[in-house]
Amino acid sequence: MGLRINDIVPNFTAMTDQGEITFHDWIGDSWAILFSHPKDFTPVCTTEFGAVSQLADEWAKRNTKVIGLSVDGADEHVQWKSDIEGFSGASASFPIIADTDLKVSKLFDMLPADAYLPDGSTAADSASVRSVFIVSPDKKVQLIMTYPMSVGRNFAEVLRALDGLQRTYQQPLATPANWTVGQDVIVALSLDDAAAEEKFGALDKKLPYLRFAKNPA
Repeated sequence: MGLRINDIVPNFTAMTDQGEITFHDWIGDSWAILFSHPKDFTPVCTTEFGAVSQLADEWAKRNTKVIGLSVDGADEHVQWKSDIEGFSGASASFPIIADTDLKVSKLFDMLPADAYLPDGSTAADSASVRSVFIVSPDKKVQLIMTYPMSVGRNFAEVLRALDGLQRTYQQPLATPANWTVGQDVIVALSLDDAAAEEKFGALDKKLPYLRFAKNPA
């Protein structure tokens, strides 16, 4: 069975370019985003790491730690960061996991258990290691996205999804399509109208099962 939303995220100990970490301890009481990549010094991945670097202040505002993963070693990560920072004009201050043995990629169901990297491997050998996992402070997986190698990830969308998750976390709320911060939210059907109005104020009832409330502070 692969990793699913609301599963406890796998714990592991791994080397990064900033030293060894144990994942659950590293998360602490923060939100966390793990974004994986099939190879250092590859074009699309460099633009993505640059985008994450440029959003450093936004992650911090949301009490969110970010960590990268690539199947290359820590020394290569350090060298690659020079390219990332030169391209993006931003400091790549987050750690990058050195998943040379594919342990973490397999734990997160990005590669099959019998996967291995042949000598002279290229990004095509680990192409499915292109995922985003958002984890809440209770160490549960809240969102999983997986992209093909040819399509760069939209980290503005990752940020928007993080906002939606944080707004609805442990509340009887959801966000509608294309929601952004400040817009009305959807009240869950677990509350009847009276309970919903007591908790969230006046409702905008579009349909019996579609009720909006002002975005709570």
